[in-house]
Amino acid sequence: MTGSTGHLPLGGTAWRAGVLTLMLTLVPALPEAAVAGPSTVLTEWPTWPEIFRVITLRDYNTRVVVIGATLLGAAAGLVGTFLLLRKRALLSDALSHATLPGIAIAFILMTLRGGEGKNFLGLITGAAIFSVLGTASVILIQRHSRLKDDAALGIVLSAYFGLGIALLGIATRMEAGNAAGLTAFIYGKTASMLFMDAVLIAATALTAAVFCILFFKEFTLICFDGEYAAAQGWPVTRLDFLMMSLAVVVTVIGLQAVGLILVVALLIIPPAAARFWTHDLRRMLWLSGLFGAAAGFAGSGLSALTANLPAGAIIVLTASAVFLVSMILGSARGLLKTSLERYRLKRKIARENLLRAMYEWIESCSTDRDAAACVRRAIPFEAMLARRSWTSAEVRRTFRHLAADGLVRPTPPDAYAPTTEGWEAARRVVRNHRLWEAYLIARADIAPGQVDWGADEIEHILDPEMIESLEKMLPQGPGGAFPESPHPIGPHRGDV
Repeated sequence: MTGSTGHLPLGGTAWRAGVLTLMLTLVPALPEAAVAGPSTVLTEWPTWPEIFRVITLRDYNTRVVVIGATLLGAAAGLVGTFLLLRKRALLSDALSHATLPGIAIAFILMTLRGGEGKNFLGLITGAAIFSVLGTASVILIQRHSRLKDDAALGIVLSAYFGLGIALLGIATRMEAGNAAGLTAFIYGKTASMLFMDAVLIAATALTAAVFCILFFKEFTLICFDGEYAAAQGWPVTRLDFLMMSLAVVVTVIGLQAVGLILVVALLIIPPAAARFWTHDLRRMLWLSGLFGAAAGFAGSGLSALTANLPAGAIIVLTASAVFLVSMILGSARGLLKTSLERYRLKRKIARENLLRAMYEWIESCSTDRDAAACVRRAIPFEAMLARRSWTSAEVRRTFRHLAADGLVRPTPPDAYAPTTEGWEAARRVVRNHRLWEAYLIARADIAPGQVDWGADEIEHILDPEMIESLEKMLPQGPGGAFPESPHPIGPHRGDV
């Protein structure tokens, strides 16, 4: 467990769930497009007054739908943060699909008892019961079989969704079935949101926020190290149940807005986008809620401005756009930032390797080990090329970088001489390398003849505090004699 600023790895599960959700996003638009026909294809863009009316929520229906979708996105983003870190992204997908038979059974039972089959509270109660059953089914398969997690999730998702489709067929053949609009729970129907639906979503969002704040420490603990939490006596099972209960509530409440296929996207995409901007879990939590709210607001607003665009799909596509921007521009893990860091590290490693090779060549050029006497000798390019398995282009490029920084100066015909600054830089690199070699030999019991490779992997990321610790632990100590190499250096093809 690393605390609120812990490392937040991007799991493969989240990627698979995100791609699956993005593919399914396109599905709901198909039936509506087919029904709409060519005469209703969008041909006009909204005017600025229309955009202003939606942004300022002038119309009652727009106000209810946009506020409801915004609060739903915020609640899903908050709860989804812990689901993602708990590696429950695909479990939330199975959970949402498992709600369909609950909706159909609730409708059938309420109709048979002479009540109103499409009573919203009755339908979401059935959905909640079956989402819990679906989650329990996954856990049972995982604990009592040798199947992998993805197989268990696939089985439960398919079985419950298939059962739901079959029961939905029975429900729609009942007298009130066609008018019940049960298919809206599959694809979502945000535009049909009523005031009480928005109130219910608001209460859910408030509840989710309160629980996320109250149990932030506990949820963080079980997300990063559940076994440690159990060993410390924390009620991991009950905390896990509470976390999944919040996911069930948000999923069930979001069914009518974005549908059971797409509601998982609101649980996964906002936190996945937020993690590109921060390493701090508390900031990630609020960013995720903000991204979810923004997707709900923008998606429902765009749907209100344009005809024949399903709001649920637009909300998910808006969240996907936020994810794409975050993945590229994120200040913590964005592709641009990581690519730049990787380039800088690669350049630093090349510089330090070449500086070390230069120092060792100068050191070995004198039989009495008086390296200072050889400092002014120019180092042939071919001698450096023979020191490591690097290409001629890499060595020349690194020499150009060192020359630009004033660490070496070219010496005709094809050699380089270290400057005073370059010599000092090379000494620091070699000293760090040999301190780490000495540590590995003394503490890790690695043979001197095999220690060079291990030190070569680590020496480039040693910070001043770590160097200070090494100096205190090893006989060389601060200000001690320059450490000797514990293994032979060379012979080196091309030495002159």
